[in-house]
Amino acid sequence: MMVRKKQQMAVVGAGLMGHGIALTLAKAGQYVAITDPVKEARDTVSERISTSMAAMGDDEDKITKTLKMIEIFATTESAVRNADAVFEAAPEKLELKQAIFAEIEAHAPETCILASNTSVMPITQIMSGLRLKNRAIGTHWWNPPHMIPLVEVIKTEWTDPETAQTMYDLLKDAGKTPVMVEKDVPGFIGNRLQHALWREAVSLVENGICDAEAVDTVIKSSFGRRLAVLGPLENADLVGTDLTLDIHENVLHDLEAHKGPSTYLKTLVDAGKLGMKSGEGFRKWAEGEADEVRQRVATHLKNLEKTL
Repeated sequence: MMVRKKQQMAVVGAGLMGHGIALTLAKAGQYVAITDPVKEARDTVSERISTSMAAMGDDEDKITKTLKMIEIFATTESAVRNADAVFEAAPEKLELKQAIFAEIEAHAPETCILASNTSVMPITQIMSGLRLKNRAIGTHWWNPPHMIPLVEVIKTEWTDPETAQTMYDLLKDAGKTPVMVEKDVPGFIGNRLQHALWREAVSLVENGICDAEAVDTVIKSSFGRRLAVLGPLENADLVGTDLTLDIHENVLHDLEAHKGPSTYLKTLVDAGKLGMKSGEGFRKWAEGEADEVRQRVATHLKNLEKTL
């Protein structure tokens, strides 16, 4: 498969992730067909794309040009009919994703690449019912997808290497930073790393070592500041693998290693302490603070893009 400058992309799901994926592809010059079973999502997707682009600093001319590259369809069948690649961006429910791909495969060209945007679910499970499994792949975009550079490209045991490389090149041409995940495992690379950190963070609070604010402060005020320019294995090489080994021999035996979710986390959920949306989770949140946090993150990501 050759990557053409302009292809027909399709995005199934016009929510938070779907609108950002469509925005990114269209902004890079690809034609995009987008659909969603919810009429309100279809009716508001153009407005949400405009808002997201304005928040990124794009002017009206750029926004108008991008929106002209996007066409909204009422059905999956009509959206994928002429697609070179389809990106599924549905909720994290296995049976739903499987049903969506069964419908996509019934109507998309046989040469079309089928990509699932899932955060943790094995692509092999999602694509198990497809007839042509060699064209199926995972593309894990990070939230917000139009601002976070990374996209993990996940191969399954059936994925044609040429299909994987074509998707990798397509994403790179769209301005993303793709990485190839050679083995399909739950959580891929990023979420395995992220939630290993979260497991220890929850454990520190659960065991009374510190409170949640202290955990967040330590990360934001120490190694979190260098993570954007110095990965953990780069850091290990920088300080020396011998020192890293010494540290691991003294601390790894004491880190949280429970196989299931934290009992403390389950207690919070059972008590209705669901985080910012309920006003309390690990920390207490006043009304409006969630929007302030989102704005702070967006501003940081926008400024970070300018410096890197």
